[in-house]
Amino acid sequence: MPRARSRRLDQVYGAIASPTRRAILTALAAGEVNVGRLARRFPVSFNAVSKHVKVLERAGLVSRSVRGREHWLRLRAEPLREASGWLARQRVFWDARLDALEVVLRDDAGGR
Repeated sequence: MPRARSRRLDQVYGAIASPTRRAILTALAAGEVNVGRLARRFPVSFNAVSKHVKVLERAGLVSRSVRGREHWLRLRAEPLREASGWLARQRVFWDARLDALEVVLRDDAGGR
């Protein structure tokens, strides 16, 4: 895997490791939202939400547009699709290995 792509995956998985950031992404899945309104949904300070949003922006999961004095956020789902695709490829690899292990263990248990 190219280094830049690996770094992007690291950022995406790091960003979604936080329950608060996952909740922000869930809120943005309903549509674009003003940062102030988004921050009011969480039991943490505006600055804390802002820091979480910056992590999501660095991971490419959120885009920001400024209209006058208001900052609007929008979900960018493509990085999530890339991360999901990576997991799907790993799942195929591990499912085959686990199926083979199950056969060996079943055969071993039957031979006793």
